[in-house]
Amino acid sequence: MNTPAHTSAFAPLQNDTFIRACLRQATDYTPVWLMRQAGRYLPEYRATRAKAGSFMGLATSPSFATEVTLQPVDRYPLDAAILFSDILTVPDAMGLGLTFAEGEGPRFATPVRDEAAVAKLEVPDMNKLRYVFDAVTSIRKALNGRVPLIGFSGSPWTLACYMVEGAGSDDYRSIKTMLYRRPDLLHKILAINADAVAAYLNAQIEAGAQAVMIFDSWGGVLADAAFHTFSLAYTARVLAQLKREHEGVKIPRLVFTKGGGMWLEAMGQLDCEVLGLDWTVNLAQARARVGEQGPHAKALQGNLDPNALFANPDQIEAEVAAVLNSFGRPHMDDSQTGPTHIFNLGHGISQYTPTENVEVLVRAVHAHSRSMRTARV
Repeated sequence: MNTPAHTSAFAPLQNDTFIRACLRQATDYTPVWLMRQAGRYLPEYRATRAKAGSFMGLATSPSFATEVTLQPVDRYPLDAAILFSDILTVPDAMGLGLTFAEGEGPRFATPVRDEAAVAKLEVPDMNKLRYVFDAVTSIRKALNGRVPLIGFSGSPWTLACYMVEGAGSDDYRSIKTMLYRRPDLLHKILAINADAVAAYLNAQIEAGAQAVMIFDSWGGVLADAAFHTFSLAYTARVLAQLKREHEGVKIPRLVFTKGGGMWLEAMGQLDCEVLGLDWTVNLAQARARVGEQGPHAKALQGNLDPNALFANPDQIEAEVAAVLNSFGRPHMDDSQTGPTHIFNLGHGISQYTPTENVEVLVRAVHAHSRSMRTARV
């Protein structure tokens, strides 16, 4: 198994704004990072990927993964870095044969569609994912305390979608057929996935991740009752097994469900610190419903439409202000916790995004959120 990295091996954290916001503590400004911030919109990323020869060549090399994780942090004044990897590393380690064809996205050689295939599944040996944990430690050292490092995984349901469909899907026909026809098989897949994801994220924490995020990218395609049974319940199973702290330091846990806005109250009961929201959710209402007070109150993350980054600079600044103003009055009392916001996009950044517009976004978040605190609005 991967040898755990000790906190003493890493430089002290210089910018803890993201961590503080995750823990609902007052901050001087609203922190910002972007889902998929290390990616194809950056020319330096494209150059590194060309050197690596393929996406998996990039993702399975700790040195390349370190290089691309740091690229957006070097270019922009972001408040967190996120591990460069892929959500499908876990099912790949289960032996499903992951490949990435140019222009086609991920594909599994052996989809899990029948009783025999499900019977073969088990939580993978985490040594098969050592390259991920080595990358986490390498990135954490290379960051040298500049900003926190976020580790992540796909949710049990989202991983199952790819495992059963064998690739991305427009209608999720194969997995939904299993859900309605053989729910027993799907429950077996999800239970194994949940335990695998928990072990995977805990190993990332031991390797140096300072926060961990669960991406439930396809939870929003489910019918209402099915979401609770097949997505939310297994996300909760992951969270119940995750480390709350490592070597005396709290490790925030973030959950993002694309299309999950209608289940906010149910998600507000999850044992996590932060809920990520897509761009369809009204931040002010989300704050009132799950972010304001009580034992389960959550920090909120989001939720600018990624396509707003194709607007002009002044329009981007206006959209940033609208998101921050929608969340409302910043929490400024250092003596207690309260409603906090982490600025992000409502989903991953588009590969076609102009790099200069990301600079406008990040600086606008910092400037407007500081002015809100000065004005005490």
